[in-house]
Amino acid sequence: MDEHRLIEAAQRGDVHAYNRLVVAYQQNIYNIAYRILGDADRAMDATQDAFLHAFEALPSFRGGSFRAWLVRIVTNCSYDALRHQQRRPTTPIDDLIEDDEHSGLMEDDHETPEEHLDRLDIQRLIQKALQTLPEDQRMVVVLSDIEGLDYAEIAQALSLNLGTVKSRLSRGRAKLRDFLLAHRELLPAGFRLYDE
Repeated sequence: MDEHRLIEAAQRGDVHAYNRLVVAYQQNIYNIAYRILGDADRAMDATQDAFLHAFEALPSFRGGSFRAWLVRIVTNCSYDALRHQQRRPTTPIDDLIEDDEHSGLMEDDHETPEEHLDRLDIQRLIQKALQTLPEDQRMVVVLSDIEGLDYAEIAQALSLNLGTVKSRLSRGRAKLRDFLLAHRELLPAGFRLYDE
């Protein structure tokens, strides 16, 4: 995929080219929204909003990292969703249903049932730990440690200077480590952290 050509075609109104860009980035953008919001349905909504906003703003894209540009948009959409939730708190209907069934979308055919349960426990604990971070630190940790963006991309996506990115990442990682140490009994035995 030649991203530059797809972007130029999409800027000229080629919806097929834009759809190819969406397919290329949708999982990353959804993951960012999910890590910020902590809720799959709201993350899907924020992801959809982000791609709609990006399509509308595409003529104003002037180059640079397209991924960082999309990250900035989904971050803004996610923060809008958080502010909306704080003004109008709700209880998702799924929380009212007592059913232990799960989605098979993320299952790995090669893992044992014990490994599957361990992975789910770790995912839940990490998501819980991320939700304890202040929003500015959570965003930097998600973009760096989960999505793999480098410092420069994060700085561009969040309109921050490099030093701010590094300090927020350092503080966020320290708080995550403290949280995981305080809750190490919830981690599977092979993943428990110990004080040094």
